[in-house]
Amino acid sequence: MPARLEGFLADPRLERAILVLILINAISLGLETSPTVMDAIGPALLALDRAILAVFVVELMLRLVVRRLNFFRDPWSVFDLVVVAVAVVPSSGPFSILRALRILRVLRLITAVPSLKRVVGALLGALPGMGSIVLLLVLIFYVGAVMTTKMFGADHQEAFGTLGASLYTLFQIMTLDGWSSEVVRPVMASHPLAWLFFVPFILVSAFIALNLFIGVVVNAMQSEHDAVMAEAEAAARRAREDPILAELRALRAQVGALEARLASPPR
Repeated sequence: MPARLEGFLADPRLERAILVLILINAISLGLETSPTVMDAIGPALLALDRAILAVFVVELMLRLVVRRLNFFRDPWSVFDLVVVAVAVVPSSGPFSILRALRILRVLRLITAVPSLKRVVGALLGALPGMGSIVLLLVLIFYVGAVMTTKMFGADHQEAFGTLGASLYTLFQIMTLDGWSSEVVRPVMASHPLAWLFFVPFILVSAFIALNLFIGVVVNAMQSEHDAVMAEAEAAARRAREDPILAELRALRAQVGALEARLASPPR
């Protein structure tokens, strides 16, 4: 029975069916945000949502039965379990806020599409490399916030009056959101040489540090791609070598049988 269930769960047709249900669920959850649609077909959408959730729950239970403890050793399986479990929690009373989290079921699309899974895996693999860059940005922001608070805080209380306000303003500058018209030019009206600070800050934070993030992510994506290609090449090599090895083993068995026959004394 477990073998049959495992074969059923590994069937590509089941995977495609789950993928279709995830897409349908995403559309239905989006339609639920429209009062007009809910007035027209609200009960049907809610029934569809419950039916799809029931399918997801049954599929996860079958995977738990087949894989048992191995289910929890697979991060993607645990991710599916958490996403579906959030939708199962009652959406009334103190847990009513969790009703909005039903849309998280759409994230199962990540585990259903191998290419998306590889992208997310690469991003997660890039997190350790991002730690040093984040620390560098924190140092840059802290030093810059202390400097701007001391230099411009007295004349520009809203933007640089406190350390927190300076950090937020510097973050706005890093994103290049109205940095010139809303921040730098008003400061330069009272401090003409303020550009000597802001221009290097933008160069370091927006163009250098953020591009380091991109470099780490691209490197992780390339490593993930290389690993997938190496695995595919190894699988192709095994597919080519397995028939040859099978023939060699059969030939060895035949030679061994022939040697045993020749070595046996004649009757």
